[in-house]
Amino acid sequence: MNIFPDRNQMVRGIALLFVWAMCGLSVHAQSEQQTIVVFGDSLSAGYRMDQEQGWVHLLAQRLEGISANYRVVNASVSGETTTGGLSRLPATLESNKPDIVILELGGNDGLRGLPVASIKENLIRMVELSEAAGAKVILAGIQIPPNYGARYTGPFTSQFAEIAESMSLPFIPFLIDGIAQQRELMQDDGIHPKAEAQGMVLDNVWPVLADVLGLDPSQS
Repeated sequence: MNIFPDRNQMVRGIALLFVWAMCGLSVHAQSEQQTIVVFGDSLSAGYRMDQEQGWVHLLAQRLEGISANYRVVNASVSGETTTGGLSRLPATLESNKPDIVILELGGNDGLRGLPVASIKENLIRMVELSEAAGAKVILAGIQIPPNYGARYTGPFTSQFAEIAESMSLPFIPFLIDGIAQQRELMQDDGIHPKAEAQGMVLDNVWPVLADVLGLDPSQS
């Protein structure tokens, strides 16, 4: 009796093992993919420009060039307030199951002169919901025009840093820093950066996000 398998059996067995191994690698690679949700307002939604021109799409392209293990979801809505964001966040978390949430809200609240205490409470609650869903939150700070008066703009601006410090969050001090100060880079409304400035917005986000992802910030 021949106790050794014939050559054809050995080839089939090796081929089957190879297929199993590749399937296992594929599942493992998929399980390592990290989902990044940008949860913001018109500053992230690509106001008055094609989606492909916005900084969130540019971020997706940059990450794609580095690795296929990142998925970027833009869940931003123009005109969104922290109250509106809080109401729709649970569904966004449930449907996307993000590893990282870049929270960029509050600007529209500020432009409407809404109470800073309420804005802060909503932002904190959104951070808590995101963390409870297993996501790491990066908080983006916003500033509003000085014509609202120092008694309002001061507390409004400082609330973002206060939340980031108290909740130990990675923090982008001012999403459009270096852009808002240059009139030629802003749209006619003086609030939204032009398409040609979107790369600069990404440059404000990238060092903080790269650190959270464990990437070299010089990669681009």
